Amino acid sequence: MRTKATVLVTATGGIVSQGIMKSLKLANMQKDHPVMYEIVATDVNAQAAGLYRSDTGILMPPYSSSDYVDSIIKICKEQNVQAIFVGSSQELLPIAFAKEKIEKETGTVVIINPIDVISIATDKWKTFEFLKKNNLPCAESSLPENQEEFIEEFGFPLVVKPREGHGSLHFYVVNDRDEIRQAISAIHKVGWRPVIQEYLEGENVEFTSGVVVNRTGKNVMASISMRRTLKQGQTYKAFVDDFHDIRKSAEETALKFGCRGSINIQAKMIENTPKIFEINPRFSATCPIRAVAGINEPDIVFRNFVLGEEIKIDAYQKLVCMRYWNEVYVPYSTYEKTNKMGKVSNSDSFIPDYF
Repeated sequence: MRTKATVLVTATGGIVSQGIMKSLKLANMQKDHPVMYEIVATDVNAQAAGLYRSDTGILMPPYSSSDYVDSIIKICKEQNVQAIFVGSSQELLPIAFAKEKIEKETGTVVIINPIDVISIATDKWKTFEFLKKNNLPCAESSLPENQEEFIEEFGFPLVVKPREGHGSLHFYVVNDRDEIRQAISAIHKVGWRPVIQEYLEGENVEFTSGVVVNRTGKNVMASISMRRTLKQGQTYKAFVDDFHDIRKSAEETALKFGCRGSINIQAKMIENTPKIFEINPRFSATCPIRAVAGINEPDIVFRNFVLGEEIKIDAYQKLVCMRYWNEVYVPYSTYEKTNKMGKVSNSDSFIPDYF
């Protein structure tokens, strides 16, 4: 007898949340799997594809709204939600700060890292300071006010990016002082704070690793690493292999960070040493690739956090993943009704089987 579980996935117009949904649906497809997930998807926009690929899709206010948390609480109560998966980086801190309130009023388990982990990992300068303090190899970094000393030590090219950014948005490789000034100015103009990093040489040496730590923060339940090729800041091709040194470095980092649940660690192999340059304290957009390989992070975390299972997975399948565009279609009448009513159930969306 499979346990039925209703889960909420937020921000389902984005690639991270859609990856969480794919992973949960993959678990549903496995005949002897102990859990059957029913997915409630939310987003601020009726054009979010995830709304129509879930069991129930619900429109809700943005994370910056004063009634954002109350909306989550209302949905959890109405839909009998057992756990919340956070689908966007912007929602991490608002939901983390509201975790106690949500859990107390609804009984729903909020699957999220501790506030201090999120606060450090979503700030690239704080991440650098933490890694240096804990003797974890990382990309050397500097604040703009110390750029002259940094240039003197590392020379050009250098990387300039936002401390709080993600993906390739406002990511610059600069080759002289004029370019570094322009990059810093561009980041300031959008209201973000820049950080300067050393440029890590080498093609095809970038790795992304997922580590799943149990709810006590003491044990790694699973980890997986892949070498990746990027396109517009996202993983375009992935080579899933053992990558032992990369994976063990990621595990050590996750435990020292105090992670609980899933964390994504990005590094480059420089002279046989994994040098970390970014950490995302959440599920990764590559989690469906990991799930197909045998490390289904959303499922593992749910079963540990909610059902209390102690899980340990040591091996996974070696694969090559080549991503491609796909489309979700929904009748115009369904879209209009969703936009008007703010909710859709048992959607008649479809994906043609032509590839």
